[in-house]
Amino acid sequence: MSWSIEIECSVPAVRMFNVSIHGWHIHGSKILPEIIKSGSTIHVDGAVGSVRQTNFSSAMPFPYIKERLEFLDVKNMELKQSVIEGGHLGTKIESASTHFKFTPTGSGESCICKMIATYKVLPGVEPSEAEETKVKEEFIRVIKASEAFLLANTDVCV
Repeated sequence: MSWSIEIECSVPAVRMFNVSIHGWHIHGSKILPEIIKSGSTIHVDGAVGSVRQTNFSSAMPFPYIKERLEFLDVKNMELKQSVIEGGHLGTKIESASTHFKFTPTGSGESCICKMIATYKVLPGVEPSEAEETKVKEEFIRVIKASEAFLLANTDVCV
């Protein structure tokens, strides 16, 4: 199963990409401290094949998620990652990946953030429209919080 969502932002694509997705494990705890406790690259150096872990507060239904970086094109601000541990892996889903693409708009001072989520639920688990809506809302929250952070901190990721 898969779905996608696009969000408009008033921050340049490269800054949004570097803070909200590519560097989320670094910046997330500053942007949404009520949800993100910490994050780090735990295997390799941030290139394709790297594993990143994000640790969550009790506001989330699971304590952490580990994701492997499957594809990275910094020039075109595109990234694909797969869940390898934590989250709902093994309890609700068999596999999950997300593909992000940031496209400059207008004069380059704004962008479109697109996310495509692809997942396979475990046998006996019914896909829920409510769960999909919740994940989309969380992505919007991350993007909008990142946008607000970047607008308030003009020296970050320039």
